[in-house]
Amino acid sequence: MGKKYTLITGASSGIGKSTAELFASKGKNLILIARSANALKEVKREINAKYPNLDIVVRDYDLTDIAGLNDLYNSFKEYDIETFINNAGIGLLGSVHENPIEKIIDMINLNSLAVSVLSALYVKDYKDIEGSQLINIASAAGYVTSPGSTAYTASKFFVTSFTESLAQELMMEGSKLRAKVMCPSATSTPFIEKAVGDKEYDYFQNFSTSESVAEQIYELYQSDSVSGLVSFEDNSFTMTGPKFTSLFPK
Repeated sequence: MGKKYTLITGASSGIGKSTAELFASKGKNLILIARSANALKEVKREINAKYPNLDIVVRDYDLTDIAGLNDLYNSFKEYDIETFINNAGIGLLGSVHENPIEKIIDMINLNSLAVSVLSALYVKDYKDIEGSQLINIASAAGYVTSPGSTAYTASKFFVTSFTESLAQELMMEGSKLRAKVMCPSATSTPFIEKAVGDKEYDYFQNFSTSESVAEQIYELYQSDSVSGLVSFEDNSFTMTGPKFTSLFPK
């Protein structure tokens, strides 16, 4: 058997970078995707300095370019991707009528469309391969309504619903691939800074760290659970089966 890889999108900073570092510490070869080529090269340099025997592939790409996702995915066909982690995402606060339309479109493209397209491509190739996993990073906001971040919450509702339904679909079909959704609460990362802009972000008393979320992602990876949820109230972490009611219960 050849080398196996963990692919992570949005890997240049925050949760994605911390997840790459953690999976590397577990001996995982990496494929890292983000918009910034320079940032990715630095992440690769830092990880290879600690783990020189790992193979780390980096690719800069703007995942809001939906039309090019098929070609992007096909460029990794030579690699055996054991785990595919859709982490890239952006936030947007404010009332819907205040949100610039172009920012809503970019957010939906990245948070929802890119996740669904890349998930579909990966599932098509790996659904019958033992040990393969798809982990989509959503948000605890993907299970609640949140006035003041309506468009963002909706984009994450898509990810939680899509992934939970996909997980059940794969199980019903007897597929070997497992689909899981990780839902962090407010996390202190560059993601928050971009979403908030110049506003002071004081909605939550407790923030997770990107390192703690990476640990939770790895815990979900090792489990048989479908959903990993971090509480907004106290950052406690729980893993369960699907949370949404299924149209086709067992």
